[in-house]
Amino acid sequence: MSILNIEDQPLEAQWEHLLQTLEELLGKRPADLNGVLFLIGVQELGQGAKRFTKEQKQDLMHIGICKVLSLSSYYLFEKRDKDGWPHYILNRALPQGGIDKQEALLKMHVIEYFKNI
Repeated sequence: MSILNIEDQPLEAQWEHLLQTLEELLGKRPADLNGVLFLIGVQELGQGAKRFTKEQKQDLMHIGICKVLSLSSYYLFEKRDKDGWPHYILNRALPQGGIDKQEALLKMHVIEYFKNI
């Protein structure tokens, strides 16, 4: 069942709705896009909530990015390593643009990810 059903709203309104929904579910509002990508990475890792090193947190954000961008085939799932961490490969070049365009692309894909869970 989707936690988002506001497709007709502008991107920022959809993003705000997602953050509010996550706050209701988790009891804490993610600080920013990186926080949401981290949550997706933890979900995709599938090992539950635990303490992660700084390097692992960066890896989890990368997993989150790869997972959401795999929805448009920018990345493809490759394998899980011996420790169960997912690995992705770049399938096609990401669109060029400034930081605002990159952030909008990620937000659109994050919203789509949560629509499908």
